[in-house]
Amino acid sequence: MRILVVGGGGREHAICWALKKSPKVQELFCAPGNGGIAGVAECVPIQVNQFEEIAQFAIDRSIDLVVIGPDDPLYEGIVDHLEAKQIPVFGPRKNAAIIEGSKVFTKQLLKKYNIPTAAYESFDNYEDAAAYLRKQKAPIVIKADGLAAGKGVVVAQTLEEAEKALHDIMVAKVFGESGNQVVIEEFLTGQEMSILSFVDGETVRPMVPAQDHKPVFDNDKGPNTGGMGTYTPLPHIPQSIIDEAIETIIKPTAKAMVAEGRPFCGVLFAGLMLTPNGPKTIEFNARFGDPETQVVLPRLKTDLLDIFLAAINGCLDRMNIEWSDEAAVCVILASEGYPGSYSKGLPIEGLDEVQDALVFHAGTAVKDGSIVTSGGRVLGVTALGRDIAEARAKAYAEADRIRFQGKHYRTDIAKKALV
Repeated sequence: MRILVVGGGGREHAICWALKKSPKVQELFCAPGNGGIAGVAECVPIQVNQFEEIAQFAIDRSIDLVVIGPDDPLYEGIVDHLEAKQIPVFGPRKNAAIIEGSKVFTKQLLKKYNIPTAAYESFDNYEDAAAYLRKQKAPIVIKADGLAAGKGVVVAQTLEEAEKALHDIMVAKVFGESGNQVVIEEFLTGQEMSILSFVDGETVRPMVPAQDHKPVFDNDKGPNTGGMGTYTPLPHIPQSIIDEAIETIIKPTAKAMVAEGRPFCGVLFAGLMLTPNGPKTIEFNARFGDPETQVVLPRLKTDLLDIFLAAINGCLDRMNIEWSDEAAVCVILASEGYPGSYSKGLPIEGLDEVQDALVFHAGTAVKDGSIVTSGGRVLGVTALGRDIAEARAKAYAEADRIRFQGKHYRTDIAKKALV
């Protein structure tokens, strides 16, 4: 089969890497890809928002399946566009991708179907939002309604910080149209957990749970990023709590989407908080998480292509998906200054010295035959081991072999799981 993956980050590198292992894959393409993806797939210079060009490429090259990686094209309707041309595609349609594209929609859905989440109010008017905010207590969470590259959520420790965030989002429009509406919600305490699931209507097949590290510095200090590292499994979280989250949040949400006439087919990502009152929903994403994909897919034993095909053909309920018992830890190597401004085009050395880890490229490019930095999150170094301690030690040892100017990473990824 000929497969086209749409996207160009660490998530897409991990998807391409997993698909490449399938004996059914004859040719693998990625649009636009990146410096590392070029090692496993043929990169084609088409951007993720060029729907017509993607469709034409799929037709010209007799592509058997298109796999959509990022959130923006899903929310903008790329699946509907390709389906209209009879091109098989894995990912939710536009009316289902709204579960990530609008936080207001998602909060209203959860409320309607009594699915556990934080208490909240939503606003489309700055004055009303500011007036409500002044009556609240900190810490408090401010969320831009729309997509904001994983950065549209501010956990404000003081009301002053919250008011600045609200002004930035709704008045200064730092996230553009995504800030036309906001959700102001209670701050939940507890451990965060991510569960990605393959979903086909009401059929939910959860993947192994993972835990992400969002803030840029050790001990969860500094501004939120798209993720500085992740690991799986979660030995410090009882299986009963993981099962509770699946039964009370993920399955009811899939069912609710069907009831709303928005059946979800693709990967549903649940961001959860394990509170003293049980698991609660922080957010849903309509695609593989980044960097969670970089630890989850290396543990997948079942052919990923078979799962994709089962989902789009409506027979996911007949799939038996198997996972390895190994642990996986991913350490993100970021550019100096990220998530603020940072330099690009810096040469990366030591990639050929990595011996016992997978290196997924997130923000790299090829320049004059060499790999250089081209993004804030540059590389994800993922190691497998018998347990978290072994995988973690390997990931950090291998990450230290890679060199580029201003390289920054957290030193405490998966530390809380050392039990």
